[in-house]
Amino acid sequence: MPTAEITYTRPWVAPYQQRMLDCPARYTVTEASTKAGKTASHIIWLFEQALQGQPGQNFWWVAPVYNQAKIAFARMKQQVSTPGFFVANESSLTLTLPTGAILWFKTAEKPDNLYGDDVYAAVFDEFTRSREEAWFALRSTLTATQGKCKFIGNVKGKKNWGYKMAQKARQDTTGTYAYFKITAYDAVEAGILKQEEIEEAKRDLPEAVFRELYLAEPSEDGSNPFGLTHLRRCLLPTGLAPGPAVAYGIDLAKSFDYAVIAGLNAQGYTCQLDRWQSPWGETKRRILSLPDISTLIDSTGVGDPIVEEVMQTRRRTEGFKFTSQSKQQLMEGLTLAFQQTALGIPSGWLYDELEAFEYVYTRTGVQYAAPAGLHDDGVCALALAWRAYTTLHHQKAAYVVHAL
Repeated sequence: MPTAEITYTRPWVAPYQQRMLDCPARYTVTEASTKAGKTASHIIWLFEQALQGQPGQNFWWVAPVYNQAKIAFARMKQQVSTPGFFVANESSLTLTLPTGAILWFKTAEKPDNLYGDDVYAAVFDEFTRSREEAWFALRSTLTATQGKCKFIGNVKGKKNWGYKMAQKARQDTTGTYAYFKITAYDAVEAGILKQEEIEEAKRDLPEAVFRELYLAEPSEDGSNPFGLTHLRRCLLPTGLAPGPAVAYGIDLAKSFDYAVIAGLNAQGYTCQLDRWQSPWGETKRRILSLPDISTLIDSTGVGDPIVEEVMQTRRRTEGFKFTSQSKQQLMEGLTLAFQQTALGIPSGWLYDELEAFEYVYTRTGVQYAAPAGLHDDGVCALALAWRAYTTLHHQKAAYVVHAL
């Protein structure tokens, strides 16, 4: 049976969107303002690529996390076709065209899951918020087909692979890569955003955050709350400092995370740092083997019964429940310590976690966390240790004043 003819007319796109979509370069990298239409336009591009595909050929939309992939999946169904045009599989997030070509909406959370298929065209959405390993995997799927890939995302500082990819595209002279930068004011001129909304955001947000989200201008520190300059100033030249520890912070493992013990000496320098994955029984034994000094342990969720058991033996141990508000306060204390160079840290995996750690402004406040796919167990343990350390010193100061 012959395939029914498909009539397609491209939806309206702004001139800057058209330049991105029609660029002949194999790889285009677009750093853009939030809400400037990068997702909507690239949904159109991927759909057009799939329309030219053959039965069984794969076309991918890759996003940092599942929920973002699902949003793009829903928008594709609503944005570019009449109802019933696609055969949609809600569980696998696939859309099959009448031509037999298949659109997949994937997550970059586990890069190993991206290997294997042959992909004929792809969009890597919010690539600056994903791990570079996901690009390595995606690149392998484009090899046999020589498929194109378009990278789109907000600017996220200068310390990530996405920034380096953008610089590579800007400097390319071979025609393989092309670079685009879209600001909020470009979107205002195109009628996509309102000028007053941009000015309100400028008033509401810190300058560095506004410049990244709306002007696509990376700051030196990106969204790192500690400041990369301050972190470097707090690096210990010889690794861990000499002990003994006077305060401990302990972050307990959850799912694929690590349990971490961070110990600070009398000068506030990191003198003990342990990280492991093990059953709860082994974790409890490790904690109970520590000296009975001022200790603050993550008691959130499954950690609560562990902390209760430990506190029966250790007199100077307290639990700390993580909420958005309590974590913000904890991280603000750690930020101040770095700014005052009051804390010493070793190089290595803890420093890498601290460097990658970020904050995000939301409607409910500031959220602190590691980027998707990365860990912040060491950051949390260090912040708990610093809280225990400062509490201990405040108690000592109060005792001295009282004694006088």
